[in-house]
Amino acid sequence: MRLLKVATCNLNQWAMDFDCNMTNIKESISRAKEVGAVIRLGPELEITGYGCEDHFLELDTVTHAWECLKDILLGDWTVGILCSFGMPVIKGSERYNCQVLCLNRKIIMIRPKMWLANDGNYRELRWFTAWKQKEQLVDFQLPYEISEALTQKTVPFGYGYIQFLDTAVAAEVCEELFTPIPPHAELALNGVEVFMNASGSHHQLRKLDVRLRAFIGATHTRGGVYMYSNHQGCDGGRLYYDGCSCVVVNGDVVSQGSQFSLKDVEVVVAHIDLDAVASLRGSISSFQEQASCKPKVSSVAAPYKLCQSFNMQMPLSSPLKIKYHSPEEEIAFGPGCWLWDYLRRSGASGFLLPLSGGADSSSVAAIVGCMCQLVVKEIANGDEQVKADAIRIGQYTDGQFLTDSKEFAKRIFYTVFMGSENSSEATKTRAKVLADEIGSWHLDVCIDGVVSALLSLFRTLTGKQPRYKVDGGSNIENLGLQNIQARIRMVLAFMLASLMPWVHNKAGFYLVLGSSNVDEGLRGYLTKYDCSSADINPIGSISKQDLRTFLRWAATHLGYSSLAEIEAAPPTAELEPIRSNYSQLDEVDMGMTYEELSVYGRLRKIFRCGPVSMFKNLCYKWGASLTPSEVADKVKHFFKYYSINRHKMTVLTPSYHAESYSPEDNRFDLRQFLYNARWPYQFHKIDELVRELDSDKVAITKSTDQEMVGMGIVAAASGDPRAGL
Repeated sequence: MRLLKVATCNLNQWAMDFDCNMTNIKESISRAKEVGAVIRLGPELEITGYGCEDHFLELDTVTHAWECLKDILLGDWTVGILCSFGMPVIKGSERYNCQVLCLNRKIIMIRPKMWLANDGNYRELRWFTAWKQKEQLVDFQLPYEISEALTQKTVPFGYGYIQFLDTAVAAEVCEELFTPIPPHAELALNGVEVFMNASGSHHQLRKLDVRLRAFIGATHTRGGVYMYSNHQGCDGGRLYYDGCSCVVVNGDVVSQGSQFSLKDVEVVVAHIDLDAVASLRGSISSFQEQASCKPKVSSVAAPYKLCQSFNMQMPLSSPLKIKYHSPEEEIAFGPGCWLWDYLRRSGASGFLLPLSGGADSSSVAAIVGCMCQLVVKEIANGDEQVKADAIRIGQYTDGQFLTDSKEFAKRIFYTVFMGSENSSEATKTRAKVLADEIGSWHLDVCIDGVVSALLSLFRTLTGKQPRYKVDGGSNIENLGLQNIQARIRMVLAFMLASLMPWVHNKAGFYLVLGSSNVDEGLRGYLTKYDCSSADINPIGSISKQDLRTFLRWAATHLGYSSLAEIEAAPPTAELEPIRSNYSQLDEVDMGMTYEELSVYGRLRKIFRCGPVSMFKNLCYKWGASLTPSEVADKVKHFFKYYSINRHKMTVLTPSYHAESYSPEDNRFDLRQFLYNARWPYQFHKIDELVRELDSDKVAITKSTDQEMVGMGIVAAASGDPRAGL
């Protein structure tokens, strides 16, 4: 037997915070050594943090990464353990995203990334070059300071693997796993048994299984040990990296880390028998045949043994049942962990949320409540870092031990109901009840006086008095009056966030939380610079349908029972007067349902449909219940409002990214914000298709009627006495 103990990890890194990142890296190595691991794998670009973006273009960033690596190598961190570190490296004129493989205070090999992630949230080609020289390893001249410190001048650089005395090990970096011809296929044929994948992969609802299927598939038919390491947490941007580091052996997951956690360092260990890999490969005839005529991959010889022989004191890791979270749990834990990282790293003292009593703001409140529960739970489990952060943020001075999430929420969470004459007593009550369940410091403010003051100023300036539509006003007047209320709430929220801590003799400021969902952003059903214009928004990329499901789940599993009543209430902005014969409803205002919006969003973004393609697809999807003309009207209505409101995406609150059809235009959905909202060419094409479909339908109907007349069916249906003759 060739027994091998390996360690991979989730690390909560912070872009450009080298001290924080080094502390976590060293802690992970220490834990790996403590359990006897001989391989330690860290996440992609772990030394700098993955989300440095244009900081990667600064020479300082690369220089500091080398300085940190030197610090690690001059210590005893790599003694007796193969470590893979992620960092940027400049070779010649090119900048590469690399894994630096080190052992016994020496750099054994530098492996540059060959296929870069360059879609969705990723722009690696903006900062890095893909390594294209697969034929051979080349010599890389180490920076002078590193060379002098390590007494090592050059190191092999490129695509290849390390051949130890008892096994072969290779790196495969993040995106490379998901390419049509991944490197691990060729490396396996060259005898590589251990694959190390350093990754920077973000959370997206319902997507973890895609990642795990890739790991399982990589070793199921060709054998091998697949190690996966990932970032976990918010490293300074909109993404939450969702960990789930794991080890897979011959298609079985034998060790799996958490997907959502407040821990800064989590080490995942597996003890495996490499003879099981050799045995599987030897039993597959096609593998043997392909290996016999494989293209040769370059290697670096390392005169060390990694494995141990048979030892009953080291039990082997067994296959596990993979842990998946439900979408409702993902909505609770992902944004909750992201909010905690943002809070503790921003210098803020807490959050302030305009709580309307509706589904969206209540979802945000529940997520903050979940965050508080997670913090208290981690403290109870003995996490000293979480405890220290909670004491600092909550400004505990009396040595209290945090055991109550509601008490913690009272210290770090303000909610405020900003009602007007258009608000109902039901929403006001629901907001108060939910705030009490979570434990927030709740405020109730009436904004009518401020609205009246602004309208009085407007009358003084213009001599005109705008009216709501239900009172005979125009659409322009109606929207203007609604927008005044919405924008007053934004201004008031920021005022309270900055001054309420002072009122309660607390240091610092509070972050304002937004609560617009992804569907409202897509349709533009929000006021520019209203309560959606906050500091951060934990639900900005989550659909209304998913949020409603989350509310039902949270009512039971988070203990906030009032959420069930909130979810059951019809969505309304409550910006227009309530009358006996009129009540403002979101879906009526929008002219489309939230379910339809979700369909439009997926077709527009995920399936890359313009108006004409969307019309064709929806004719298939909705053709059983809608005519082509009705489908056309719906598509035109959506694209009209999408395009006239696209400009709102330029000022959208930075949002937690969780959905693949997010319209957020900062980096994920790169499109213009000035459109010809009439879409004349595209809509004309749709009209032509409608006429063709209607013409075909008439022709088919006439033909069918003639056939039915011939059989006497039409006559019978119309009561003709000749029926059946």
